[in-house]
Amino acid sequence: MQKATAGWLTQDENGYHFVYDAAYLQTPNPEPVSLTLPLQDAPFSNNVLFPFFDGLIPEGWLLDIAERNWKLNPRDRMGLLMTCCKDCIGAVSVYPLQEDKDL
Repeated sequence: MQKATAGWLTQDENGYHFVYDAAYLQTPNPEPVSLTLPLQDAPFSNNVLFPFFDGLIPEGWLLDIAERNWKLNPRDRMGLLMTCCKDCIGAVSVYPLQEDKDL
């Protein structure tokens, strides 16, 4: 399976936002990342992390280990997602945006 950027998840003072990448939407037979995030051009916004992404974060003893080893706040859902979900089971991976250091 070929890797493709499906979309962009961001967090700001207004909450969480997910928008599908325009190039991804133009590929043959694009698939939504979740039934709760159907394919569309407009961004999705929510006060809490979307259940699909929140469900990728480990729970129980594995979450306890991640919190201790990386000194993460269990209420920082985006921080947990970015730290713990780079190599998830399934077709979705989460990576931080790599900014150009020459800018």
